[in-house]
Amino acid sequence: MTYKSDEQIKQEVERELRWDTRVTDTEVGVTVHKGAVTLTGTIDSYAKKLAAQEAAHRVHGVLDVANDMEVKLPGTIRRNDTEVAQAVRRALEWDALVPDERIHSTVTDGFVTLTGNVDNMRERNDAERVVRYLLGVRGVHNQLIVVEKNIKPYEVREVIEDALERRADRAAKHIDVAVNEGAVTLTGTVRNWAEKRAVLGAVSHTPGIATVRDHLRVDPYNLAAAR
Repeated sequence: MTYKSDEQIKQEVERELRWDTRVTDTEVGVTVHKGAVTLTGTIDSYAKKLAAQEAAHRVHGVLDVANDMEVKLPGTIRRNDTEVAQAVRRALEWDALVPDERIHSTVTDGFVTLTGNVDNMRERNDAERVVRYLLGVRGVHNQLIVVEKNIKPYEVREVIEDALERRADRAAKHIDVAVNEGAVTLTGTVRNWAEKRAVLGAVSHTPGIATVRDHLRVDPYNLAAAR
């Protein structure tokens, strides 16, 4: 497999940003060092900041992304914290997959902090997803706690490994899963960020998992991971 230089990766990330209609590429600065991409600049919404990050992750050869972009809301769409808090509450109430009655939010200068407890990592992630795209949100601090259940470690491991085999296909063969008191540690190699998301998605649906320690390494040039 041909290795890409940092300059090649930089050019492809910039092209991906131009292709993504959610982002104006002139707002985003791109630097690359040994496959690690750093995004800089000022952007007018948190949703666009995340879209730029997703665009960079899609490029083959990208190992890591540091998103140092700053969100500055224009006056035309700026909301005060009370308005943002009300929007957060409505969004949580309207999402059928989120236990809104157990989730509380605090808004400070456009940054939303979520607290409370949920049953699994999927609910935790969904709550953040609901909030992050709201107008006026500058960032999300997810402090939701997953309630641990009395599940035996080997049962959790079997559920996760079975889910990985179904959803992540070849990636599952190169991933080790360790479970200890509600915490899952994932180690191994995946070929790209899509596979990594599939793995984390599989884990997030498992009940009783309060913490995921993600030590997965993205290596598009690892031939073993491609088999």
